[in-house]
Amino acid sequence: MSGCFIVEHEDRDADMTKPRAAARRTLVLTPCAALLVAGFALPPEPGSAASSDARAASRAAPAATAGAPTPEPSGSALKRIDPAALQASVERAAEALMVPGAMVLLRTPQGTFRASVGTTELGTAEPPAADTRFRIASNTKTLTSTLILLLAQEGRLKLTDPVSAHVPGVPNGQNITLAHLLTMRSGLYNYTEAPELSASLDAEPAKARTPREMLEIAFARPPNFPPGRSYEYSNTNYALLGLVAEKAGGQPLERQFQERLIGPLALHGTFLPGIHDTTLPAPYAHGYMYGGTAYALTDKPYPDDVRKAAESGKLKPLDYTHQNPSYAHAAGGAVSTAEELAIWIKSLTTGKVLNPTFQKQWLDSPQAEDPDAPQGQKYGYGIAYQRFGPKAAMYYHGGELPGFNSFIGHDPDNDVTLVVWTNLTVSPDGRTTANSMLPTILNQVYAGPALPGGY
Repeated sequence: MSGCFIVEHEDRDADMTKPRAAARRTLVLTPCAALLVAGFALPPEPGSAASSDARAASRAAPAATAGAPTPEPSGSALKRIDPAALQASVERAAEALMVPGAMVLLRTPQGTFRASVGTTELGTAEPPAADTRFRIASNTKTLTSTLILLLAQEGRLKLTDPVSAHVPGVPNGQNITLAHLLTMRSGLYNYTEAPELSASLDAEPAKARTPREMLEIAFARPPNFPPGRSYEYSNTNYALLGLVAEKAGGQPLERQFQERLIGPLALHGTFLPGIHDTTLPAPYAHGYMYGGTAYALTDKPYPDDVRKAAESGKLKPLDYTHQNPSYAHAAGGAVSTAEELAIWIKSLTTGKVLNPTFQKQWLDSPQAEDPDAPQGQKYGYGIAYQRFGPKAAMYYHGGELPGFNSFIGHDPDNDVTLVVWTNLTVSPDGRTTANSMLPTILNQVYAGPALPGGY
């Protein structure tokens, strides 16, 4: 690993409001690593002066000295966090996964802990920080779904509306409700699975692509099942929801995000780029991946020769930082930071965004993805949920697209917020990187038997 290793801890004094082929959903826009614990499957999958000061302080902070953590209170679901042990665990995982850089932001009732590993750009020693911007991919869905709920809250639409009432030309659209789209139960083909999209992105990475063009790709294929019959993660659902929100809200999606969600929470580093914008404001991370776009979008496995060349260092990853994310847009095009995603996911989970009626609907929305495993991973209105122990459960999402992998989650029972991001999409052996770090990190947080799959 190049770059420096940093760990920082703050006492809390305020509310800071798979192997892949077997267990990982495709893409950019996959939500998540299923949290597996003790019997659950763990993931198989412009800055202000204050921000600059915080970043400088983070870089200057010495690594915490190792020492025995204070024992956790009897019966607590949480361990006493040892900053040095947390940092060491992130270093181990990052090294095993060969990520150029990784950032972990953890908040518990004990305070805020940050672990930074490696570099934001290969060939430099610029460490990731809590205010480093990166592409958050499918974590964007938490913004899109919340905007839809706010519009419903105002009576501008109903979740029972057929999508055909808002967007014409959707196959079987009169029978697909907005709730079906929110919960991934429309049956519509996932446009990011289409091989022609990956080929186009590789040939013209800076090209702007509209949501309508992406929907044309999806609608050219037959639906995979009748609406409501099953669950299948599909970015087509959220491309449609973005258009629904624009029609009902009367403004472009990026403006509604800013005025309705991002601005009220003062998330100055978070935004949805316009479709012609491939830039990232500093400070930002470069994002890397081995090989073509299909290795992220279609879950295409690395051939043995590619894996071996990458592991030996003979093959270097490609820089995908400025590939145009417009093809993802409402499903996965946003940019943010670890610090701001932590504020966002906790604010959303604890009722600071929606009114009480719609907050309850949001909290109650997750349904089992597999009806034969009702206690397994659930997906709701742009959010996943899973229990991973008798005293712990998280509302969470994940994001993957060429260059980046990330996870955001909040455990309301124990007031734990976790954000993890890396700037390598998939490790040489085929693991989505941030998701694969989860067992290692959670083992530093929660008491009880260690989760499998850690480093």
